[in-house]
Amino acid sequence: MTKRISIAPEWVVLFAGIIAAFHIGKLAPAIPVLQAEMGISLVEAGLLLSLVQFVGMSSGVFWGFAVGRIGLRRAVLIGLSLLMLGSFLGGFSADSAMLLVLRVVEGMGFVLVALSGPGLMRALVPPERLNLSIGWWGTFMGLGAGGAMFIGSLLLEYFDWHLWWWVSAALTLLTLFWVRGAIPAEVDRISGPKSDFLGHLFENLGQVLKSQGPWLLAIMFAAYSGQWLAVVGFLPSIYAEAGISGIWIALLTALVAIINAAGNVLGGRLLHRGVGAERLLMLVFTLMGCMTWIAYSTLFNGLVWLQFAAVLIFSGVGGIIPAVLFAVAVLRAPRADLVPTTIGWIQQMSALGQLSTPPIFAWVAVQVGGWSYTWWMTGLLSLIGVMLALRLSCLKAAPAAS
Repeated sequence: MTKRISIAPEWVVLFAGIIAAFHIGKLAPAIPVLQAEMGISLVEAGLLLSLVQFVGMSSGVFWGFAVGRIGLRRAVLIGLSLLMLGSFLGGFSADSAMLLVLRVVEGMGFVLVALSGPGLMRALVPPERLNLSIGWWGTFMGLGAGGAMFIGSLLLEYFDWHLWWWVSAALTLLTLFWVRGAIPAEVDRISGPKSDFLGHLFENLGQVLKSQGPWLLAIMFAAYSGQWLAVVGFLPSIYAEAGISGIWIALLTALVAIINAAGNVLGGRLLHRGVGAERLLMLVFTLMGCMTWIAYSTLFNGLVWLQFAAVLIFSGVGGIIPAVLFAVAVLRAPRADLVPTTIGWIQQMSALGQLSTPPIFAWVAVQVGGWSYTWWMTGLLSLIGVMLALRLSCLKAAPAAS
């Protein structure tokens, strides 16, 4: 009799997050193709790259609060459905306008999955394994976006981008059925009063926004996530301009994105070993600024492998930041019951960074005729991160009551 292999439900949740992030990264390898086929500009490409974050930027706190009312499992299923629908219809797009609209639909799906993941982990995992599982959850963006960049770069060598969108939709549909069968419906038990939705939302949000800690964490996340998506998202285009093509674009871009996931795990382990969060944030932001200077400054023109190594380090050490910020958010929330709202606010500001930075990044490149001065912008964002981490270290941590 064949023994059935059982997969713990938290790994199914992680895979759902990876597939959601897959839709963030699927556009990057298609940008050169879309520019050739639809005639979109580099700035429009930057908007397509980042518009998936519009929903999170405009209403992340609302969705974070609403997920508890919808139900965690149900929110993931709805989110995956929206991602599947947006990608399936996107494959029929004949112009950039339709793609832009459907990227917003995909953004709604991504937000629902991303905000539900940590709560599902908490509901499904025993307390003694929770920290480890939450640490692994932090890898979903790097693994999903990196996997999409790698697979997409390979697929687009032989097939058109429409098929790539439909393949992404099919993967999402399979994941939806897997989540539906593997995650028990009991986790959708909604706690707390169902009446006066807006009243509770505004009360919770008011408490969060009165506290300095959540603001500092949220702006730091925006400073990190915006520059990471801008740098990694345009790598296929940058490599293509440099004469690198085919399998090398796929391998190099995916490696940069996936190593970000290793940084997430490293960040959790460093905190576990007692490394101070604020010092860690200051060090990482400083390293990120230095690495983008090496990657884009004209001083290092021609040293392609040195520049690639700098981008690799940039992404790897940058992955430490989300792990640290989510861990600190639990302590900096005004109250224990405000942790989800605090994380929703942090996610909202992160989405703002990801929505605004790539188009600006592309605009700077167009104005100066290349990528050589874009490091000024990433360096400024890193400097902001260092200053905010320094300010955070001056605040007394107020652990949320249990």
